[in-house]
Amino acid sequence: MIEAAMLWNEPNNKSHWDPAIDPDWSMFAQHVIAAGNAIRAVNPTLPRVLGGMSPIDPHWLRRMEAHGALKAVDVVAVHGFPLDWNLWPLSAWPDKIAEIQAVTDKPVWVTEVGVSSFGAEEVQAFGLRRTAELLRGKAERVFWYSLFDLPTSWGAETRHREAEGSSYYRHFYLGLIREDGTPKPALDVYAEHAADIGLMQWFHFHDHRLDEAVAWMKRLGTRRIRTGLSWADSFRENAVDWFDRQMEALADFDVTVTFCFTPEHLGIAPHHTSPARDPQAFADFCAWMIDRYAGTATVSAPVTPLALATSQPELNPLLFNRDERLAAERRSA
Repeated sequence: MIEAAMLWNEPNNKSHWDPAIDPDWSMFAQHVIAAGNAIRAVNPTLPRVLGGMSPIDPHWLRRMEAHGALKAVDVVAVHGFPLDWNLWPLSAWPDKIAEIQAVTDKPVWVTEVGVSSFGAEEVQAFGLRRTAELLRGKAERVFWYSLFDLPTSWGAETRHREAEGSSYYRHFYLGLIREDGTPKPALDVYAEHAADIGLMQWFHFHDHRLDEAVAWMKRLGTRRIRTGLSWADSFRENAVDWFDRQMEALADFDVTVTFCFTPEHLGIAPHHTSPARDPQAFADFCAWMIDRYAGTATVSAPVTPLALATSQPELNPLLFNRDERLAAERRSA
């Protein structure tokens, strides 16, 4: 079942949000406010999580508060990879949580933490064990990234390569299970903590690893998983069939579902990191997904004009309810 909805992923990181278009994150705040309100309309009790900040930055969180975004969420999330990318030591985890707690009264979740085995698999096993010790009692939810290594043929986000140079290759080795399906030493360490530490595993469109992941998580005793439903993927052919299959496969777990990735044709720029031309379009997607998989009420999203060209008059939201509007957007994609 869905236990929380997370709004975006690492929005203060240029790999996931374009600071050239939105340098003060005011547009991002509009997305959070619209989506948070839309989710609340269809499920009044579902926790709404502000997408995990990376780097962990209390100044960025204060900026979000100044923009009004924190009024539309219930939880603040952070991500940290101190043995791979962050400029602070592993032992500083309690201090990093405290930095965020000092500027908000909202619960702080760690929705991604991990250690790459790129250098040595023994380092990953040590890092997992020590992380579990450091975060015990410090955060209500902790999610280890990730269950599987990335297939090296896929390639990680291009902007990671631009920003990180050779460190980019660490992305491929963050899993507890190697690309060939064999477990790393850290998997046994994770099994000791599976009741308390969830897994973050993004399943790509028609990801062949979904059933294998479910089998592993049940074997390990994992209770919680964080994954995502891509707004951009929702415009692919038979997207709803894939979303249904994914959520059905994960039904036995407590799921924190992440909504992110702008469809190219709806962005200010044609890129998944771009702000949408109309934040309400993102809100409508979030509400649609929660209504489908965790809805408790049938409520249409607020009617807000779309910032679309006049060449697409059929998308005028004044003409239809949320579901009709979503269908029209997909027909025009």
